[in-house]
Amino acid sequence: QVQLVESGGGLVQAGGSLRLSCEASRRTISTYTMGWFRQAPGKEREFVGASSWSRDNIYYVDSVKGRFTISRDNAKNTVYLQMNSLKPEDTAVYYCAGSTYGGPRSPGLYGFWGRGTQVTVSS
Repeated sequence: QVQLVESGGGLVQAGGSLRLSCEASRRTISTYTMGWFRQAPGKEREFVGASSWSRDNIYYVDSVKGRFTISRDNAKNTVYLQMNSLKPEDTAVYYCAGSTYGGPRSPGLYGFWGRGTQVTVSS
C-alpha cells in the first residue's frame, strides 16, 4: 500500500505562513493527482486544492486562491502546500491524498490518504 506522510503543521499567528509537505513511500506523486483537504472539529472535510500528474493542472478552492500554492517535486515523491496570509478559519487538520482522477474535489474520489497534520492559526 502507498503511504503518505504529511508534515510542517504547527501554530502560527494570523498573517503568518506555513509550508506543508506530503511525502509518498513510492513514486506515486508523478502518477496520481495529489489533493489537499482539511477538516476542522465538527465540520466536514473540504477540498483545498489539487495537483495532477501534469504540472499545468493545479486547482484551488476559492477561499485559498492567492494565498495557498501547491507544488510538486516528483524526484522527491513530495507535494507541498505553501500557505501564506493565514487566517483563523484556516485552522484544521490538513490531509494529502492521491487519486487517479484529474482535479477531483470530492474526498470520495481519492484512494489513499495521509494521517494529517494540524494547522492552528491564532487571531
